[in-house]
Amino acid sequence: MFIIIGIMLTGILLGYLSRKKRLHFIHKCITVLVWVLLFLLGIDVGGNQTIINGLHTIGVDALVITSAAVLGSVIMAGGLWYYIDKKKKEAKA
Repeated sequence: MFIIIGIMLTGILLGYLSRKKRLHFIHKCITVLVWVLLFLLGIDVGGNQTIINGLHTIGVDALVITSAAVLGSVIMAGGLWYYIDKKKKEAKA
């Protein structure tokens, strides 16, 4: 646990020290690393027999939770866009 916190704090420190430098490649590196992590997670889940055997039960629950999360995100994002657009129009008037 302390190793993970130490790595995170090291990243924060390096980010703080290099905040004035243009590091355009970082975004691409993060995207590729997230893809790799998702791929490895898929391999781990696919290799777990318990998850595969209970997929029909887990799948329905996951679908409901995912649908609710997506719907909530869309509603909140729409509300935020409406609020921002309203503030912009008030600032112009």
